[in-house]
Amino acid sequence: MKNYNIAVLAGDGIGPEIIAQAIKVLDCVSKHTDIKFNFNYGYIGGAGYEKFGHPLPNETLEIVKKSDAVLFGAVGDWKYDSLARHLRPEQAILGLRKEFELFANFRPAKLYSALAHTSTLKPEIIENLDILIIRELNGDVYFGEPRGIRIASEGKFKGYREGFDTMKYSVPEVERIAHTAFQAAMKRSKKLCSIDKSNVLETSQLWREVMIDISKQYPQVELSHMYVDNAAMQLIREPNAFDVMVTGNLFGDILSDQASVLCGSIGMLPSASLNKDNFGLYEPSHGSAPDIAGKNIANPLAAILSASMMLTYSFNLVELSKAIEQAVNDCLSQGYRTLDIFSKLDDEILCSTEQMGAYVVNNLINRLNEYA
Repeated sequence: MKNYNIAVLAGDGIGPEIIAQAIKVLDCVSKHTDIKFNFNYGYIGGAGYEKFGHPLPNETLEIVKKSDAVLFGAVGDWKYDSLARHLRPEQAILGLRKEFELFANFRPAKLYSALAHTSTLKPEIIENLDILIIRELNGDVYFGEPRGIRIASEGKFKGYREGFDTMKYSVPEVERIAHTAFQAAMKRSKKLCSIDKSNVLETSQLWREVMIDISKQYPQVELSHMYVDNAAMQLIREPNAFDVMVTGNLFGDILSDQASVLCGSIGMLPSASLNKDNFGLYEPSHGSAPDIAGKNIANPLAAILSASMMLTYSFNLVELSKAIEQAVNDCLSQGYRTLDIFSKLDDEILCSTEQMGAYVVNNLINRLNEYA
């Protein structure tokens, strides 16, 4: 029997509700295979602040250090907006990325055929959509120094308060995300589009130079470049023109959320954040949604699909990961919908967070029997 230790950081808002359903799915895998998942629970975000006075407590860090991967829910709540920046829930995820060098964020945007009508785009534009956005996570304006708020000492608005952040990337930072992206493209259609703003930003000029240099090591991959503003337009105009996209932290944050609209709901988008050793943090791409927390209406599928990504990228259990994805597809084909993807068609069945989790488990049992 193979054993894996998973740090479970459910966090705030709808985090605990959706992670509970992902745990049910992983428990189902354990029950029907020779794989054993051990869950170690920790406080994070607002929950960490309430319990220990910090969004990323040392107690939680110790749990993560002893784990093989992290299953993460969501952090944030409006009631914490008045806290000092370093105590706000969102700092927890930034801290984890930095502490464990989780520099590569994988955000697949895949449209399930049963949800084609929920997208804002015409079906013929998004048919068979399957994009992978790879976002660099440890650099850019989110981590660049110096940063802060000060009184301007020069320029047209001298004497006024101004905010400033530093966008920067070093060659090694771009090289490692470049290798990650090229290797991902090798496993797909061998097409990679690098997104930058090199006509304006020095940071992007360096980014493009490094991408071109690293491309020489992957002659099988077709590398293209696109400015971020054009990429945002093309992502809506002709999304299937992309396969693997790679970009920096800021641009990747924006484009991956934009891609969620193509799939009908951000509640369908999982993600993985990996370091060089494939230790990963797996989380749905959506936020904590405190306005619907506790109502049992949140979509758990992104959390469940994030758990599926964990099996692929950190544990190399690819067939079991596929079984979970197929179980999700089965549920959607059977018409089961949470509120965010419910469109009142005759063959759709509105269900709660817990019900959707149960339907996935039932379908997963059937899929696992096929693998037995």
